Amino acid sequence: MAEGLTTWLASDRPASALQARLGRIYYGVGTFARNPLAVIGFLIIATLLVCAAFAPWLAPYTPDALDLDHRLAPPSAGHWLGTDELGRDLASRIIYGSRITLFIVILVAVIAAPIGLVLGAVAGYAGGWLDTALMRLTDIFLAFPRLVLALALAAALGPGIENAVIAIAVTSWPVYARVARAEALVVRNADYVAAARLQGAPAWRIVRRQVMPMCFNSLIVRVTLDMAGIILTAAGLGFLGLGAQPPAPEWGAMIAAGRPYLFDQWWLVAVPGAAIVIVSLGFNLLGDGLRDVLDPRA
Repeated sequence: MAEGLTTWLASDRPASALQARLGRIYYGVGTFARNPLAVIGFLIIATLLVCAAFAPWLAPYTPDALDLDHRLAPPSAGHWLGTDELGRDLASRIIYGSRITLFIVILVAVIAAPIGLVLGAVAGYAGGWLDTALMRLTDIFLAFPRLVLALALAAALGPGIENAVIAIAVTSWPVYARVARAEALVVRNADYVAAARLQGAPAWRIVRRQVMPMCFNSLIVRVTLDMAGIILTAAGLGFLGLGAQPPAPEWGAMIAAGRPYLFDQWWLVAVPGAAIVIVSLGFNLLGDGLRDVLDPRA
């Protein structure tokens, strides 16, 4: 079947729109599947999605169930990853914590990526003083380390997961604006953009229909690669008490709670720390794989 599909896609007959689209999908899936690191990243993120979606069925205990008789218990058959200082099962809290991590990542991407896309596309297409003003604003945000700026904003807004999302989103959009602007600078000189301009299309329509769609591929890759940084920033805010508040099973807050027991009950810090590292690595590997597939110059 695969050989027949390959022959059909490679035939000399004029390709229909459906055939061309299927050919691109087939090529993209094949390119992605040939990258073992990208496949590993995909499996890690797929596992994160499964844990977040089916947490009530996968977790052996409820995340806030107290068992003071087994507090600070090491990993065992009854508690796969041990228990914390209140006897709560760490495996269950890690599984439920994937929901908070995924919620933060998705919400930050939904807020920050469109802002960066619009500002970057407008700046790249318009040029002149508008481009200069928007890029200088972007440089102001990029001049501060993301975690430091997010800490300042979260401290001003107050602790809480919603305020943490806002703080991270405000510090994330400049990177996306830079990516969108770079693509817009190339697209604005394309023939189809010049044709739309000659037909009298207004600038806002050209930006929306011709410029922005050409920025999507690079922006998707950038967002995927940036999710590891978002997770680390969210964990940093949670560690400092500015993210999700107890008893929410947020991974950064779990590390902060286990810090006093680091040398004797190492699993309190090692388990959530490993979860952060593995998920961050998964997003990076997935982003590298998507870059190979979505890069139009590949």
